[in-house]
Amino acid sequence: MNSDLDTVAFAENPEPRCACLLVLDVSGSMDGERIKALNEGLQVFQESLQKDELASKRVEVGIVTFGGTPEIIQDFVTADQFQAPRLQVRGDTPMGAAVQQALDMLEARKKAYNDNGIAYYRPWLFLITDGAPTDEWHNAARRAYQAEEAKKVAFFTVGVTGADFNVLAQFSPRKPNELKGVHFQEMFVWLSRSTQAVAHSKPGDQVALEPAKDWVV
Repeated sequence: MNSDLDTVAFAENPEPRCACLLVLDVSGSMDGERIKALNEGLQVFQESLQKDELASKRVEVGIVTFGGTPEIIQDFVTADQFQAPRLQVRGDTPMGAAVQQALDMLEARKKAYNDNGIAYYRPWLFLITDGAPTDEWHNAARRAYQAEEAKKVAFFTVGVTGADFNVLAQFSPRKPNELKGVHFQEMFVWLSRSTQAVAHSKPGDQVALEPAKDWVV
């Protein structure tokens, strides 16, 4: 984001921020029902967040996709400005590079908050994949794991059927979640409710999250 635009946006809306960065697998194996359900889930996520007036000003959404190459599909915007994209599949699964890019984005975003005197909650990083990395991923996993342990990020991993759960377990101390079928809508409802709960707390507070039961195997 442009720093001048940031300054204006933060002046107009000085609410604390909860950054929620989605890192989404759009490789070829996500074709068909999976990408359709993922797109429908993103639409539900948008609508659910925008119904909550406070969360829509405090939760910021960003999206990095990985299919062939990592790509920033959505730079951080407050939920009231978020428009769910229509994702399309392509290429292989450069998960390592995508996670590195996502962590860089979060560091830059936290710097923008600090530079503008904006309080913030621990950022969320939500990684969704149905496969295994096709690039070098160990450094990204180590960096992500250490960031979670240092409470710099809340790192959640979700595996669709076919994902390599042994690999996902190395990205975060949190146990990987296995998605039931293509229950992306239920997952995004949970994510929306969870980030809303955070947004209604004070930065630094411990927030009890709903159990993830409707969408997890």
